Amino acid sequence: MKYVIGLLFICVALSVSSQNDAYMSQDIEINKLIDGTLLTPTGEHKPKLAIIIAGSGPTDRNGNQNFMNNNSLKKLAEALSKKGIATFRYDKRIVKQIQRKKIDPNITFDNFVEDAKAVIDYFKAEDNYSGIYVIGHSQGSLVGMLAAKDRVDGFISLAGAGQSIDEVITEQIANMDPSLVDGTKKAFESLKKGQLTSDYPPALGSIFRSDVQPFIMNWMQYNPQSVLKSLDIPSLIINGTKDLQVSVDEAKLLEQASDQSELKIIKNMNHVLFIIEGDELENSKSYNESFRPISEALIIAVSEFIIN
Repeated sequence: MKYVIGLLFICVALSVSSQNDAYMSQDIEINKLIDGTLLTPTGEHKPKLAIIIAGSGPTDRNGNQNFMNNNSLKKLAEALSKKGIATFRYDKRIVKQIQRKKIDPNITFDNFVEDAKAVIDYFKAEDNYSGIYVIGHSQGSLVGMLAAKDRVDGFISLAGAGQSIDEVITEQIANMDPSLVDGTKKAFESLKKGQLTSDYPPALGSIFRSDVQPFIMNWMQYNPQSVLKSLDIPSLIINGTKDLQVSVDEAKLLEQASDQSELKIIKNMNHVLFIIEGDELENSKSYNESFRPISEALIIAVSEFIIN
């Protein structure tokens, strides 16, 4: 249910901000909506580039939101750049809108896809890279798939759903309270027809709020399996066995959808890419524990896929 609730919250180089022995760090404004950080490995001529796309909610380039500070995407970017892979990670457009106190009430799922395409096109035009790869985390997996088509050399899904979002939500509600399933399906049927609805279980008011329904309506039209199947590029599907939000079964659905995909299941990795040895309480708390390292197996799998 945490994932369901989380779903609903939804140029020119500016400066060189830092440097270490392994990579240079540069903040870049792609356009008026998108800012991000490029890490370029030192001593690499035309390295491969990985563009990292964040998951649901007002998630920044580092993988953080209010009350969820884990730096998971920052750690992934830094680890890959230490392996000789350039990385670019960016704030979702809603982050800048919140900062400016000018939130667009009509934001759509397709807006996120447009942003990802703009990022890819920016770096393709620069022609500084020997290959461009997209890494999409959670909601960013589907965003990345849609943006990657005919644009990049490879795609990586991290904790991405294999079903459309209405199917994912319905399944999660069935696990939480089966008595709510019929009402959930009825509400989604209305949205599938392009009709807003007020006929849904009161307990699911946060999911089917009137201001959220257009976003869900736009999002649910995409089936991740169909989208992945349409990509004519190698794909790596990764999921962790301790993911509280996206099950391993979702990853298997994606892997089965494409002959060019491979599946990597990482034991004890959770949704924010940490290794969890304990129970669900430890798992949940880790979302706000930035001191944790991300999975080394993840770093190896992603870097080998891109480099090889």
